[in-house]
Amino acid sequence: MSEAIEQFFAELPARAPAVLRGTVCGTLQLNISDGERTDHWLVLLRPGHAEVTHGRGPADAIWYGSRSLFERLITGQAQGISAMLRSESNLIGEVLLYLAFRRFWPAPPGTRDPRDVAREQAGRPR
Repeated sequence: MSEAIEQFFAELPARAPAVLRGTVCGTLQLNISDGERTDHWLVLLRPGHAEVTHGRGPADAIWYGSRSLFERLITGQAQGISAMLRSESNLIGEVLLYLAFRRFWPAPPGTRDPRDVAREQAGRPR
């Protein structure tokens, strides 16, 4: 498994209070494959809290994807929903867990919050 993926999962619990503000609750298993080997990660999500373990277990949802895709997701070079629509990844189970989990992934480089753009345009004379 790549260092970037290991670091992502190591930092996930500390980021959870800022990311998980909704009422999501459940376990998501991520199966990340490089073609020959599959690494399994379990992420227990609760409001403001995430626990990560490296391994399999009972899960409310299971995500399947390649290591290269996951590395692109955690660096903002790919988007989770787009990858699913292109059949680069699959999900079985509770979709809401996946939707909550993807908030841990950064936005693509150069993306700006639409609220900031609107504020800038509102401040410009016409």
